[in-house]
Amino acid sequence: MLGQKLIYALLKQDNVRIIATSIGGNRTREKEGYIYESLDITDRVGVEQLFAKYQPDAVINTAAFTNVDGCEKDHEVCDRLNIDAVSYLIQECEKHNTHLVHISTDFVFDGEAGPYKETDVPNPLSYYAESKYKAELLLEKSNIRWAIIRTIIIFGVVDDLNRSNVVLWTKNALEKGQTINVINDQYRAPTLAEDLADACVAAVMKNAEGIYHVAGKEIYCILDIACRVAEYFGLDASHINPITSESLKQPAKRPPYTGFILDKAIRDLDFHPHTFEESLGIIAAQLKRNAEWIAKGNA
Repeated sequence: MLGQKLIYALLKQDNVRIIATSIGGNRTREKEGYIYESLDITDRVGVEQLFAKYQPDAVINTAAFTNVDGCEKDHEVCDRLNIDAVSYLIQECEKHNTHLVHISTDFVFDGEAGPYKETDVPNPLSYYAESKYKAELLLEKSNIRWAIIRTIIIFGVVDDLNRSNVVLWTKNALEKGQTINVINDQYRAPTLAEDLADACVAAVMKNAEGIYHVAGKEIYCILDIACRVAEYFGLDASHINPITSESLKQPAKRPPYTGFILDKAIRDLDFHPHTFEESLGIIAAQLKRNAEWIAKGNA
């Protein structure tokens, strides 16, 4: 999702040559105005060859194994994508004097003292969080120019509608009349994908270095997020069933309360996120455009 939003954000920039990569084919609807290369960033040789071919001035790494419970169960796959692939990028960035902007997470914190500023000390609770923090440390110890952008619960609409998130999951389930279990004791600042993409582009254009916290303005309980989605789209919130984190018995532990202090990103990256209400309006408009596009026989 973030990769697609970055393509659209960068296409608005002058004098930028975009090389977009992902595993397999290009799933972005707009296929003009940039280069697409299939790439598995866990393949050291593939990464090396792509850098040699294009010698990029900057790289934005949006790839990660973000299934928190999946990481807890499969350390090897988690390490390969969240740590090893980052080390390959660092090695090539050093060779080519490339600026690396890397996406990290609020989960590096234990959630006992949110909202967090960039200088707060991480304390990962899960293997996923630990892997993301290890990648941060690789960057901090490297000799390259780097920026780490930590973010929280990204939501938005992708072109092929094959990726869900808390907003779309809630909307789709309630539209079908399904009862959904929603956690009532975890607090986050949901982040519109377009806002995060704009911050990443700003980090590149401004040659930003260091750690930045980028997220939504408001901190909500996950249950509140679901209820606000139901209210905005006129859906029946009685199908939302509040549950505790403990009752889920998830393999990986989550931080109870995160959220970010955004002052540094506002100052250095000119970051001005939409409110959650505004973001839902953007989502509604995108879903309408997608429906119209599909109705025209483009499915």
